[in-house]
Amino acid sequence: MSITQYNGGTILAMAGKNCVVIGSDKRLGVQNLTVSTEFQKIFPVTEKCYIGLPGLASDVQTLSELFRLKVNMYKLREEREIEPLTLANMISSTLYGRRFGPYFCEPIVAGLDKNNKPHIYGMDLIGCLNFPDDFTVAGCAEEALFGMCESLWEPDLEPDDLFETASQALLSAADRNSMVGWGAVIHTITPDRVITRTLKTRMVIYYISYI
Repeated sequence: MSITQYNGGTILAMAGKNCVVIGSDKRLGVQNLTVSTEFQKIFPVTEKCYIGLPGLASDVQTLSELFRLKVNMYKLREEREIEPLTLANMISSTLYGRRFGPYFCEPIVAGLDKNNKPHIYGMDLIGCLNFPDDFTVAGCAEEALFGMCESLWEPDLEPDDLFETASQALLSAADRNSMVGWGAVIHTITPDRVITRTLKTRMVIYYISYI
C-alpha cells in the first residue's frame, strides 16, 4: 500500500458553467481501521477558492497550516485576494522545494477567479501541475472516481446539476473502496455564494469479539 493511501480518503473537483465543486469523504483511518469520521480534508482559502488535501493525515494538517500562512502573507503583501492560478503555482513551488523528502499529499485547487471563470488544478507529490477543463481526482478511490466522472460529467453544467454529478460520482466510488466513506462533504462554489452539503455514504462497522 502506498503511504499516501495509509489514512484513506479521496477528493474530487469538477468545473461547470461559472461554478466549481470540490468534495471529499470524511473518513480518517489507519489502513482498514477507522479512527475518525469527521476528518477535514478541504480547506477554504478565499471566498471563492478551496484547497483539497488528500494523503497522509499528518502532512494534510501540516500543509493546511503552511498554506494558510503563505496565503495570509500574500494578502498582506499584495493587498488583494489570491487568485486560483497563483495559489496553484504557490502550492506547486512549495511541494517542489521538498522534492527530495516530499510531503505525502496530492493537493487539488478549485475556485473562481475575479471574472468568475472556473479553475481546477491537480498535482502530484512534488508539485507537477495538471490543468484539466473538466475534473480532477486524487486519493484512494481515484480509479473508480475517474471512471464515474468520465461517465457522468458534461460541459457547462449548472450548480445544482454539477453538485448532483459530483455527489453521484463520489458516492459510487465510496461504495467500491473500503478506505473511503463515513459521510462526504461537497462545496459548490458560485459567483454569489458557497453551498456546503453533507452526504451519507457507506459506513462499515467492524466488530471485535474477545474469546
